[in-house]
Amino acid sequence: MPAGPAKSLVRQARDAWVKRGYKFQSSDADWSDPFPTVSMRTEPDDFWMDAITGVLDRAKGTGVASIGVTSPCFAPSDATATADPASFRRTAPDEQAERRALDHSSRIYDALQVRHAPTTEGEGLGTYQDAEATYAHHTWSTEPLADDTLAQVMQRARAYFASAGWTVRHAPMATGVPALMARHAADGAVAQLAPSTDGTLRVAVSTPAVRPGAASV
Repeated sequence: MPAGPAKSLVRQARDAWVKRGYKFQSSDADWSDPFPTVSMRTEPDDFWMDAITGVLDRAKGTGVASIGVTSPCFAPSDATATADPASFRRTAPDEQAERRALDHSSRIYDALQVRHAPTTEGEGLGTYQDAEATYAHHTWSTEPLADDTLAQVMQRARAYFASAGWTVRHAPMATGVPALMARHAADGAVAQLAPSTDGTLRVAVSTPAVRPGAASV
């Protein structure tokens, strides 16, 4: 995603949350920061929203926008049952992107050296399409970690990304421990490791699907 629209998307999400009366967990994002972060929650139902944006490659003008919602529960939805199966068809490039996302997640998991938590609603593997491209997205969380363990885990993550050729950026979080945003130059994958207030570390990996005939970057 171009850097300008990525930051605009996060600003729009922030403005919509403010209009609905959601509360900042800390101050508003520092928009002069390389990776501005917004963290908010609802009252009294306790939904959590966070968003991070930033520039990944200034030369190419590419950026990233990540918006997440953590819910205490999810109401049943008929959306899946009524969706047209033909509205989105998985292709070979989609499946390849999913395999790459799972492969990156597996390597990150091995590097962290902590146990993962049971998969919750909203986590797992999915394929998503926007106006520009299709992405595979894999999310999971670690078990709750003590502060000293989390510091060691984040250090191992930084060491792994550096050794594996990822470009790493830091993003401030309400927890006080910066999140890691990393981009894999070879396949365009983006990884986010974000500490949560419950002590877990949330991991998200997105990989673009390269369509047949598409220009490589």
